[in-house]
Amino acid sequence: MMRRLILVSAILVLATMALAGSVAAAGSDTVSEKLIHADGSGTVTGTPDRVQISFAVATENPDVKTAQSDNAAQMTQVINALAGAGVPRDSMKTTGYSIYPEYQDSTILNPVIKTYHVTNTLLVTLDDVSQAGDVIDLAVANGANQVNSIQFMLSDAQAQALRSTALKNAVSNARADAGTVADAMGVNISGTRDVVISQGYTPVVYNSYSVETMGAAKSAVPTPVQPGEVTVTADVSIDYSYQ
Repeated sequence: MMRRLILVSAILVLATMALAGSVAAAGSDTVSEKLIHADGSGTVTGTPDRVQISFAVATENPDVKTAQSDNAAQMTQVINALAGAGVPRDSMKTTGYSIYPEYQDSTILNPVIKTYHVTNTLLVTLDDVSQAGDVIDLAVANGANQVNSIQFMLSDAQAQALRSTALKNAVSNARADAGTVADAMGVNISGTRDVVISQGYTPVVYNSYSVETMGAAKSAVPTPVQPGEVTVTADVSIDYSYQ
């Protein structure tokens, strides 16, 4: 019985030593793995297929209720005109409304209000960028007296398609750099370990120009609006193993 117990103990000790040796060997292989780290960037340009235009109706009157009612009437006319031209009502939303007084020269203890300014801001989203100029002219003709900004951007579908192309370009550039380094070292790339992806795009934006400056309210010439291009970029960081 004692001999059997000693034999079993010896077998367990040998098994433990073998397992420890296997783990140590695996750890040694991991530590000694040789890697080339490469970063790649891909860029692709596309034409925006969506545009957002910010309009506003600004009114003023010594009577605040009159300023409000005038503003409401003008903005209602703008919205109805755009809807009548085919702009979906769910593509129009109010993004700002403000009322503030303008004071006459007076003492701090006895302020005198000269007039009230009321501003109602409307954001219009269009899926056809070629309509931007016509929509601006129509809104101005029906009461909008401020055009705050125009922002061209990509729809989700086009953004995804351009992103995929940019990512492919980024990976190709990273692989080319890693291959160049491997050739210079006289080694061969045998696999890929880790990949980190980042990407983003910047829309084309035209900000803060006034209807009065453009003269669009009185001009019969259509307002020209050019969307330009949107640049989509993608960056990757890749670890390549080599032998």
